[in-house]
Amino acid sequence: MCQHHPQCPAADCSDREAACTVAHHPEQGWSLLCNGVLLFEDTGELLPDGRIIAPHRPLGSEQITTAA
Repeated sequence: MCQHHPQCPAADCSDREAACTVAHHPEQGWSLLCNGVLLFEDTGELLPDGRIIAPHRPLGSEQITTAA
Protein backbone atom coordinates (compact mmCIF):
# COMPACT_ATOMS: atom_id res chain seq x y z
CA MET A 1 0.00 0.00 0.00
CA CYS A 2 2.86 2.40 0.83
CA GLN A 3 4.59 4.07 -2.11
CA HIS A 4 7.29 5.81 -0.04
CA HIS A 5 11.01 5.03 -0.37
CA PRO A 6 12.09 3.59 1.97
CA GLN A 7 8.73 2.02 2.70
CA CYS A 8 6.87 2.93 5.86
CA PRO A 9 6.41 0.28 8.57
CA ALA A 10 3.69 -2.27 7.84
CA ALA A 11 0.48 -2.35 9.87
CA ASP A 12 1.62 -5.45 11.77
CA CYS A 13 4.98 -3.93 12.85
CA SER A 14 5.45 -2.51 16.32
CA ASP A 15 6.45 0.89 14.88
CA ARG A 16 3.35 1.12 12.62
CA GLU A 17 2.54 4.61 13.94
CA ALA A 18 5.65 5.95 12.17
CA ALA A 19 3.98 5.53 8.75
CA CYS A 20 3.13 8.67 6.77
CA THR A 21 -0.27 10.27 7.18
CA VAL A 22 -2.42 10.23 4.04
CA ALA A 23 -5.60 11.74 5.54
CA HIS A 24 -5.87 13.84 8.69
CA HIS A 25 -9.20 14.79 10.25
CA PRO A 26 -8.49 16.40 13.63
CA GLU A 27 -12.06 17.68 13.86
CA GLN A 28 -13.18 14.03 13.89
CA GLY A 29 -10.21 12.76 15.91
CA TRP A 30 -8.55 10.37 13.46
CA SER A 31 -5.86 10.01 10.83
CA LEU A 32 -5.30 7.40 8.12
CA LEU A 33 -1.73 6.21 7.72
CA CYS A 34 -0.32 4.91 4.43
CA ASN A 35 -0.10 1.39 5.89
CA GLY A 36 -3.89 1.34 6.30
CA VAL A 37 -3.94 1.99 10.05
CA LEU A 38 -6.60 4.33 11.43
CA LEU A 39 -4.95 6.24 14.26
CA PHE A 40 -7.26 7.95 16.76
CA GLU A 41 -6.40 10.99 18.84
CA ASP A 42 -6.75 8.96 22.05
CA THR A 43 -3.88 6.77 20.66
CA GLY A 44 -6.19 3.86 19.89
CA GLU A 45 -5.79 2.18 16.50
CA LEU A 46 -7.84 0.17 14.04
CA LEU A 47 -5.68 -2.11 11.90
CA PRO A 48 -6.56 -3.01 8.30
CA ASP A 49 -7.41 -6.59 9.30
CA GLY A 50 -10.01 -5.34 11.82
CA ARG A 51 -7.94 -5.77 14.97
CA ILE A 52 -8.28 -3.05 17.58
CA ILE A 53 -5.34 -1.65 19.52
CA ALA A 54 -6.49 -0.08 22.78
CA PRO A 55 -5.41 3.48 23.58
CA HIS A 56 -1.90 3.57 24.99
CA ARG A 57 -1.30 7.12 26.08
CA PRO A 58 2.07 7.64 27.71
CA LEU A 59 1.97 8.46 31.38
CA GLY A 60 2.83 12.02 32.30
CA SER A 61 6.08 12.91 33.97
CA GLU A 62 4.31 13.64 37.24
CA GLN A 63 5.29 11.42 40.08
CA ILE A 64 2.69 10.06 42.45
CA THR A 65 3.76 10.32 46.04
CA THR A 66 2.06 9.09 49.17
CA ALA A 67 2.24 10.56 52.63
CA ALA A 68 4.37 8.58 55.04
